Amino acid sequence: MTTVYDIPADILMPALADAMAEQDAISPPDWSEYVKTAVDRERPPTQDNWWFLRTAAILRKVARNGPVGVTHLAQAFGGKKDNGVMPNTPGVASRHIIRTALQQLEDAGLVEKVPTKVVGGDEPVQLYAGRQITAAGQKLVDNIAHSMRAAADEQYPGLNKY
Repeated sequence: MTTVYDIPADILMPALADAMAEQDAISPPDWSEYVKTAVDRERPPTQDNWWFLRTAAILRKVARNGPVGVTHLAQAFGGKKDNGVMPNTPGVASRHIIRTALQQLEDAGLVEKVPTKVVGGDEPVQLYAGRQITAAGQKLVDNIAHSMRAAADEQYPGLNKY
């Protein structure tokens, strides 16, 4: 069976974004047409389906690297922040976009929080190690990866060795 590890991201992401658009729980927020995606960007995204592409990319990252947190994903989706004459520094992506997308993926039942321990005395607080993909999310991603296998073999002929 083909998994998410076997298909390159440039082939998998459009198909996974189409699957995200079909989910009822995943929809672009009202503010999504005005927001920048990171501090190193100057303008909002110009693609119409950028929210579904970002949600699909987050789901792929969680499936490959989970459990991961919002800060790890913000660093992964960031770029280089231009500091003028000073050296460039790492720029992080918008945590609000990532957090909202993860919450929508949780509502869809594709990812879940991973509890670690409870701390505190009078009012205990649950700590989490991040989010990981659920069985339903893994099934969705693997089914899409399996359906894209022929396109991946056609575009990258060397992949059929693996």
